Amino acid sequence: MRLGGGPAAQKGARQSQRRLLRGFRRAGFGLALLLIALGSFAFVGLTRQPLSQNAVGDAFDRLIAVSAGLGLVVTDIRVEGRETTDAATIMRALAAERGTPILAVSPSRAKQQLEALPWVRSATIERRLPNTLFVRLVERRPLAVWQHGNKQELIDRDGEIIAVNDLSPFAKLPTVVGDDAAGHAAKLLDMLATDRELAARVNAAVRVDGRRWNLRIDNTIDVLLPQQQPSEAWTRLGQLERSSQLLKRDVQIVDMRLPDRLVLRVHAPPPPEAGPSKKPRASGKNA
Repeated sequence: MRLGGGPAAQKGARQSQRRLLRGFRRAGFGLALLLIALGSFAFVGLTRQPLSQNAVGDAFDRLIAVSAGLGLVVTDIRVEGRETTDAATIMRALAAERGTPILAVSPSRAKQQLEALPWVRSATIERRLPNTLFVRLVERRPLAVWQHGNKQELIDRDGEIIAVNDLSPFAKLPTVVGDDAAGHAAKLLDMLATDRELAARVNAAVRVDGRRWNLRIDNTIDVLLPQQQPSEAWTRLGQLERSSQLLKRDVQIVDMRLPDRLVLRVHAPPPPEAGPSKKPRASGKNA
């Protein structure tokens, strides 16, 4: 006699079968990890023995092959924090693709390769068994263009150079000029950001004698900031611009180096145009 049940009983039986299969998979994965762990201990033991390098390499290759046969291969690569770095470049640094044995991927080597890329400040790589590589990037953010000597270079907030071949995408960034300007640029630009409307008009900042800054505004006006309390001078300049349109006048230099006075140098007026010269009247005798 065949014993059977209704639809509910059949559904329950299918659910039981699925749970049983999941249990077998978990048990198989646990067994795989156990075998790999045993293999790892054996591998460490081999490396301590006076064996040839080839023998050690062969043992490691066999361990990797066993792990791949048990399903420990890369099927998913997750990257967080990528904004500028090319995805293909990240894949090359990882030296991994889908199907690569996950234990063959070296997180320390991948970290070194990624942090050598121009846009990557730091990288974290994790193997999340059985199948996932997880990458977290912290990328550099361009701050300014640094002009020193006869060259221009892109820098981040720490004054470190971001190696790029083409600066044209960063033409809207301010330019800081001077041998030591890169290390002081972040502090200056944070100060300028307190008045964003006026800061948007600053085209360049020149570091003077390693002590203070001159600002070029609207590509025509030089503002000489003091060495002491430059932020107060910057705030004062913004107030003067809003109250009296100081920088929209015919001004060439605004000297704010003295705390108790403001010195302006205006453009020299053009020389007056000379009038038409009068020729002397010739005298003659009547014939």
